[in-house]
Amino acid sequence: MRYPAEETAEKHQRILTQAARLFREKGYDGVSVGQIMQATGLTHGPFYNHFASKEALMAESTLHGSEHSRVALDAATISPEAMRQYVRDYVSTAHRDAPGDGCLLAALAGDARKQPAVRPAFTFHLKSIIGKLATHFPWQKKRNARQDAIVMLSAMVGAVALARAVDDEAFSDEILKAVNTAFTT
Repeated sequence: MRYPAEETAEKHQRILTQAARLFREKGYDGVSVGQIMQATGLTHGPFYNHFASKEALMAESTLHGSEHSRVALDAATISPEAMRQYVRDYVSTAHRDAPGDGCLLAALAGDARKQPAVRPAFTFHLKSIIGKLATHFPWQKKRNARQDAIVMLSAMVGAVALARAVDDEAFSDEILKAVNTAFTT
């Protein structure tokens, strides 16, 4: 049975959205195609009408998640204070506690290195975010904005990843606050 193109496109987007969320929550190897399809309300069967493989879904869902993150950062480029708020929101307990809704960098950096199909999309996303931060963040000193953006983003991603990894909530909060303070005051 053939479905209308709009319905097929809508299902494709649902799969991408749920896959991106589940991969950020559980890692690329921590979720099956069946679990993704179940989260979309679809059966496992039509998966291969949309994607050639799980690896193809991983790559495309990474780009999908990247687009969502880049839109949020684009919205922050309206002012220096909005950019500082973007950093505050990134290194926040809310972001730490909701990996499925958060940044793919903090959630999937460790996994991406083991997934050759994902690395080009991950690299694209990382370069894009660094470029936007270099161009739009209100740097106090204009030495080397790209280098400063790499350092800042590395600290932000690392802070969220470390804050998620420790079993001491006060220490987790301290990690986030330290990076927040380093770049927003």
